[in-house]
Amino acid sequence: MEDLTPLTNLQQIPIPEGAARKKKMTERQPLLLQSDASDYEGSRGGPARPARSSPPDNTLVNVHSEDSIAVHAAASGSGSGDDDQAALDKASYNPTLHRTLEHPTSNSETLVHLLKGNIGTGILAMPDAFKNAGLYVGLFGTLIMGAICTHCMHMLVNCSHELCRRLQQPALDFSDVAYCSFETGPLGLRRYSLLARRIVTTFLFITQIGFCCVYFLFVALNIKDVMDHYFKIDVHIYLLIMLMPMIVLNLVRNLKYLTPVSLIAAILTVAGLAITFSYMLHDLPDVHTVKPIASWATLPLYFGTAIYAFEGIGVVLPLENNMRTPDDFGGTTGVLNTGMVVVACLYTSVGFFGYLKYGEDVKGSITLNLPQGDGLSQLVRLTMAVAIFLSYTLQFYVPVNIVEPFVRSHFDTTRAKDLAATILRTVLVTFTFLLATCIPNLGSIISLVGAVSSSALALIAPPIIEIITYYHVGYGRYNWMLWKDFLILIFGLCGFVFGTWASLAQILNDRTH
Repeated sequence: MEDLTPLTNLQQIPIPEGAARKKKMTERQPLLLQSDASDYEGSRGGPARPARSSPPDNTLVNVHSEDSIAVHAAASGSGSGDDDQAALDKASYNPTLHRTLEHPTSNSETLVHLLKGNIGTGILAMPDAFKNAGLYVGLFGTLIMGAICTHCMHMLVNCSHELCRRLQQPALDFSDVAYCSFETGPLGLRRYSLLARRIVTTFLFITQIGFCCVYFLFVALNIKDVMDHYFKIDVHIYLLIMLMPMIVLNLVRNLKYLTPVSLIAAILTVAGLAITFSYMLHDLPDVHTVKPIASWATLPLYFGTAIYAFEGIGVVLPLENNMRTPDDFGGTTGVLNTGMVVVACLYTSVGFFGYLKYGEDVKGSITLNLPQGDGLSQLVRLTMAVAIFLSYTLQFYVPVNIVEPFVRSHFDTTRAKDLAATILRTVLVTFTFLLATCIPNLGSIISLVGAVSSSALALIAPPIIEIITYYHVGYGRYNWMLWKDFLILIFGLCGFVFGTWASLAQILNDRTH
């Protein structure tokens, strides 16, 4: 994921204490208010549930307070007339009309953010993914994977809308959707609502820490590849040299000051990709020079790398929540489909032509295959290395934003809180450095991060959330939604298990040789 600084503009307005007990919102109110969830069951009644604290926000948009998803049953004992009115209110409630946005984003701005959120180091690893799948399996598999991931993004947005109407909330983020789906789902699952939120938050943390490890290693390998033309130094030395500048850069706490960094990184990335394409498309060999289908043993590695590349599900809800016209986000020709078609075509093109060009010699990043002594190719490596180095701070913002509020809460004075936050940032950056040092194989670490965390967020969580969210609504004719969700869930679980196993096996095999 890339910088979403313009999205950090959602404001909160103090709400009178009595307003939270109203059945219908009659004015524009801030995101994620306290609202009624238990009256979704209508006449079930029951004691009021206590307010529960939300963990630190897990996206770049911090939009809710500690008690943002409080659940109560103020009207649970009311008569049938009130129940009918409540049901009518829920059916007519439009969450997009209750969002207070200081600087909403246009369709084009949202599309740019979506592209930036999906295009990162993963696109440069796609030729390596095609090597593990075969030319034609990779070609059709990547398009199918893109379609499935896009559908899962739609599932998450639709579940968010359904839960927003049900709870009369203007907007929800990923972890809140997981929480609210369990909280309003079958009675036997409601006790696991906090666990669901924590699991999603944990995987978001793991995913972003994994991205940071990949970024660390990517920069070191590309700089090493340039410097090897003059003198050879072990990659661990480059990692160590990067550590102190990386720590200093990540002590910046305000995303506002990182906006120029994001802009520079985006420009460098586009320039690097354009030049890389020119190298890939020059003197392409015949398609018969590469394998059309790879062995079954390497397919899990392809899955891990491909699902890592489609890394943008964490930014989908923040983007939709901040649009000026959120109705344009979904739909056949909406922003989401348009952006993901572009992303899938880019991934497929880089993977197809990169593997066709370099064959079995393709490396974990296509930039490492560019001619060693060519000045332009050296410039591309340095350009991409600088772009990814600058992008590290944006990836790092997400995990530190999850943990830092918890750490700061254990100290009383402002000075102690700031010191603890500084130490935390230093420790987390050093932790990603140590992980990158332990696993110096870029392709293996990308596949592992994708198999473990990206598959959990992109393929496993959405079908589970949809099954639970629509438990009381129904799954359509012949329960088609249920069967579809089970198929996606099985696909995601198989990729999670076999992809993790194959990636770990490759990492251990590399360390023993």
